[in-house]
Amino acid sequence: MRDYVVAMDRICVSSWSFHNLFASTRYRDAPIPEKDMDILDLPEMVADRFHVHNVEVVSKHLLSTEQNYLGEFRERLRRAHCRLINIPVDIAELWDQPSISSGDEKVRAHALGLYLPWIGYGAELGTESVRCDPGILNLDDPSATIESYKTLVARGRTRNIEVIVENHGKSSAYPHQLVKILKASGAGALPDIGNFPDNDTRIRGLKEMFPLAKNLCHVKYEPGVFDFDECIGIAKESGFRSVYSIEADDVQNVIDELTRCLG
Repeated sequence: MRDYVVAMDRICVSSWSFHNLFASTRYRDAPIPEKDMDILDLPEMVADRFHVHNVEVVSKHLLSTEQNYLGEFRERLRRAHCRLINIPVDIAELWDQPSISSGDEKVRAHALGLYLPWIGYGAELGTESVRCDPGILNLDDPSATIESYKTLVARGRTRNIEVIVENHGKSSAYPHQLVKILKASGAGALPDIGNFPDNDTRIRGLKEMFPLAKNLCHVKYEPGVFDFDECIGIAKESGFRSVYSIEADDVQNVIDELTRCLG
């Protein structure tokens, strides 16, 4: 029983698991629910339905960044005895763009101007970290990306917020280069066991990223795509002792698999 309780303390549920219940992230071919999910209800729902008290909230699922709204969400977290682990900052106009990795200073400054406020919003919500994507990497010269992350990391330190980077989008194909950028900038890693173009890159990438992981990783259970036990084994071997955040429709199934591996 004790092992089960310890395992549950290391499990988190991301709002992305319910992305089709939000208009802002619903896939085009997904059925439209009678009523969209209200992110303010997430902490209580996760605590009641799954007995999990760690949550992760995608930025697009918050309907406002006004102080009163953020304060209400923080109160909902408190009432559900939940803690906010991370905010993945998803900004549509930066997707598949050079963004903070651009060699154009104006483009880079604009992208940073969109990310930096989320460190403040995260502090208002009491999160431990925010995830900021690197954009399209310049593999020959990563200096712009490194400098951008140094700026974000420095701001994060003033608010006690970790800035973390996921193998997300096109950068997922280049985990070795991504790790070099993290080491040079001071940003942390957010390993996602599913976000790799192939299994060789997955195994190599996880082995490089987990030693730099801060407070969480992303998990899903897709046995036809990758070996879940092998991926969790890499996390254990790296010394990862933090939270596994579930990004999957079948939340309970992933909880069951995690408690089996962690218990």
